[in-house]
Amino acid sequence: MDKIVILTGAGLSAESGLGTFRDEGGLWAQHRIEDVATPQGFARNPALVHGFYNARRAQSLQATPNAAHHALAKLQNSGKAEVILVTQNVDGLHEKAGSTAIHMHGQLDSALCAACTHRWPAPLEMDGSTLCPHCQTPNARPDIVWFGEIPYHMDEIADHLATCTLFASIGTSGQVYPAAGFVQEALYAGAETVELNLNATDISRAFHQHHIGPASQIVPDWVATLL
Repeated sequence: MDKIVILTGAGLSAESGLGTFRDEGGLWAQHRIEDVATPQGFARNPALVHGFYNARRAQSLQATPNAAHHALAKLQNSGKAEVILVTQNVDGLHEKAGSTAIHMHGQLDSALCAACTHRWPAPLEMDGSTLCPHCQTPNARPDIVWFGEIPYHMDEIADHLATCTLFASIGTSGQVYPAAGFVQEALYAGAETVELNLNATDISRAFHQHHIGPASQIVPDWVATLL
């Protein structure tokens, strides 16, 4: 059976109302990444970071999957191939659409204890007084991989890339590593590669095929060709 590894990024969820890093007027535009998405920023001002992720968590809970999420769920559940979804997104929309995904950058609906590494379902509102249910210390943080931290599940992802026959990158900027290097790993494994994005990226030349346009249009069309 063929193995398809699909990397998804913020561009997949943009049409569900969840902004990318570069959207004007969005949550990210109101803050410096250094202040809200780094361990140093959290150490300096945990209240600011908690407030930022509380807002993102509330926003994601209200969001619904778009046609691209549903198409990928249809592909994964079709049985036509082994489909591994690897996502940089933390919004949970893959799961809402009926998919199973490897979350390399964490999840908004999860909390992490910085003291004992225990994880639990995040409450809608977290702050500096939120206690870890395991060690009872106020060391709760969003279970999000920040800039400067190592993404989750990298060994598992590498194993899938080394054995895939098709690699697809959907809605990613091609600027954030290690994810931007996944296409090269897939090429080394002899896989076909396809990029689906709103625009060309810095790594577009590494792909055999390109589909340009809104994810809600090009992803269902591409999935239809596979089914």
